[in-house]
Amino acid sequence: MSSNSLGPHNKAAVSRLFELTEQLSAEFAKTAIVRDRQGGNAKIERDLLRESGLLNLIIPESYGGHGVNWQDTLQMVRIICRADSSLGHLFGFQHLLLATIRLYGNQWPEYYRKTVQGKWFWGNTLNPLDTRATITPDKQDWRVNGIKSFCSGATDSDYLIVSAFPPNGGKLVVAAIPSNRAGIKINSDWDNMGQRQTDSGSVEFHDVRILDSEILRDPGPLGTEFAGLRSLIAQLVLTNIYIGIAEGALTEARSYTKSQSRAWFRSGVEYATSDPYVLHKYGEFWVELNAAILATDYAAHLLDLAWLKEERLTESERAQAAVAASTAKVLATRAGLDITQRLFEVTGARATQSSAAFDRFWRNLRTHSLHDPVDYKLLDLGEWVLNGKSPTPGFYS
Repeated sequence: MSSNSLGPHNKAAVSRLFELTEQLSAEFAKTAIVRDRQGGNAKIERDLLRESGLLNLIIPESYGGHGVNWQDTLQMVRIICRADSSLGHLFGFQHLLLATIRLYGNQWPEYYRKTVQGKWFWGNTLNPLDTRATITPDKQDWRVNGIKSFCSGATDSDYLIVSAFPPNGGKLVVAAIPSNRAGIKINSDWDNMGQRQTDSGSVEFHDVRILDSEILRDPGPLGTEFAGLRSLIAQLVLTNIYIGIAEGALTEARSYTKSQSRAWFRSGVEYATSDPYVLHKYGEFWVELNAAILATDYAAHLLDLAWLKEERLTESERAQAAVAASTAKVLATRAGLDITQRLFEVTGARATQSSAAFDRFWRNLRTHSLHDPVDYKLLDLGEWVLNGKSPTPGFYS
């Protein structure tokens, strides 16, 4: 059996996981507005995810996980994001980081077993665009010094994926290490307008020891076409976060329109639900969002096919999956920003009161989408359509 075999083949088991995800999402929704205002670490909610077993979705059943495929896993990320995109972000990154271990190194069987046994939550300190952390040899091991930004989920994590460059500018080195390793300082300095409970602040490394056995070097970052799937998984995690935010925004706006919005005095109708302009805009929202959903689910399907190929994955197959992922990312970003910005046009002036907290949807999506501009996805797609040039595997493409 392939190490990447995806299941479970029991549809009832998958259905139960979806039900559990919906239950957690409903629980998170109860406090989402308050926690958005507070910011900081969502310790209680993170522990609920730990105890649920949902952190092990993509881990194969033979290693104690659920063996769920990427399409279903990403849809569960979407469900959490409808209620709370910060928690959905952390939940999605858990699976991205587990994929990183599988794609970059050969130590994944041990890490997968321990993740299940210890109910590990993984944190991210990879961020290859931040080159301030360096790694140097120390006899048979290594030392890391410096700082990393945008370290989502590092707070309250059990293990970290860390990256650093040699001082001479060599290739990026990626490793998996315990979060409580001596010399690691996780800062609570994330203070952005959105995604306020993603713990995406900075992490400092003060002469942190990295065992040689902890370095993910077989095949290492971008070492094969298969390893190049890491960026596509990252893109689709983000895409599903955007869709989840847009779905949550549309659901809450619809409820508000039906229960509290008033028809405009010139509309000629009694209720907002009969206003032709309101109906027209809801129709637009529906078309935008469903186009993005269909494209995203198709991209996830191609990812599943590529994932099962492992080292047999060809350049052409990866390129097809990359094009689909970029297409979905553009559609989801555009639809999400449009819906979260314009929902006030279908809810009315009273919906701007702070207690409604409709602004959080736009703040969360806008904050996230700026980290990877879709203009560069469109550039890749233009090269593909016009010049037949495949997207170059990288950390963001």
